[in-house]
Amino acid sequence: MTLITIILIAFVALEHLYFLYLEMFMWTKPKGIKAFGLKSKQFAEDTKVLAANQGLYNGFLAAGLIFSVIQNEMKFAIFFLICVTIAGIYGSYSTKQIKLFYVQAVPAIITLIFCLF
Repeated sequence: MTLITIILIAFVALEHLYFLYLEMFMWTKPKGIKAFGLKSKQFAEDTKVLAANQGLYNGFLAAGLIFSVIQNEMKFAIFFLICVTIAGIYGSYSTKQIKLFYVQAVPAIITLIFCLF
């Protein structure tokens, strides 16, 4: 792995650790409500278990990317970056929020390009 690839993978991993934090711990707080454009505090309360579960999955993506750097294993990095890309594409499509595509999928796609070439 090149230094630039490691930096890009680390960025995507840190991004997903931040998503974990927002979804697991800030979902019902003003910061989480604003970040995700939630309808109301009550909606946030009603969906906090789902959000925590979603945050946990983001943590797994981050863990996989960190593991790939520690092991210096490009195959693992590529696998988890593809997972992140798919999550970003699906999240953007299912929520009708193109911002999700740019925040989640685009960094993963850029990193994938550096990993593959």
